[in-house]
Amino acid sequence: MNAMAVGQRMTADEYLALGFDEVRSELVEGEVVVHDPLNLHQVVVMDLLRALDAWARKQPGRGRVSIPLDVKLDERNVFGPDLMWYAEGRDPGRHDDRPYPLPDLVVEVRSPSTWRYDIGAKKAAYERGGLPELWLVDTAADEILVFRRSVPKAVLFDLSLELTVDDDLTSPLLPGFALSLRTLFAT
Repeated sequence: MNAMAVGQRMTADEYLALGFDEVRSELVEGEVVVHDPLNLHQVVVMDLLRALDAWARKQPGRGRVSIPLDVKLDERNVFGPDLMWYAEGRDPGRHDDRPYPLPDLVVEVRSPSTWRYDIGAKKAAYERGGLPELWLVDTAADEILVFRRSVPKAVLFDLSLELTVDDDLTSPLLPGFALSLRTLFAT
């Protein structure tokens, strides 16, 4: 199934009131976008999840990794990032209801049907919303585009990196985390 924008515009609160119907969707600029990821997308998400989760569990105080949860960015955008990392003490409680707070790190993995949203409207909304770091994993090019703020108060993503298979994925938010992209993209 390709991404499908539903014609009717709605607010974030209207979208959240729809409830969960087992169809993967997000609200992007007021439009419901329904999508169904392909196998490559899911394999890369799982590999990243395993790596981030192993790093987080290795020492106390390293926060928590999560799979998609509804994160309300503003009145026109509710995203369910492929992966999220919350710094220690910032993650939602086990019984908290949606929408969930903006994480410290978001990972979006390319799907043919949704990449244009990830690299466009979603990146812009994350930036406006104050997200500290965004990884856009481009499985077609075997690279990761990293966008981050040099200081917490930076208004925009003022640092960007284009990592290829010859690089290791690291982050100042995740001391000691390193993942070989050659390994990640070998899947």
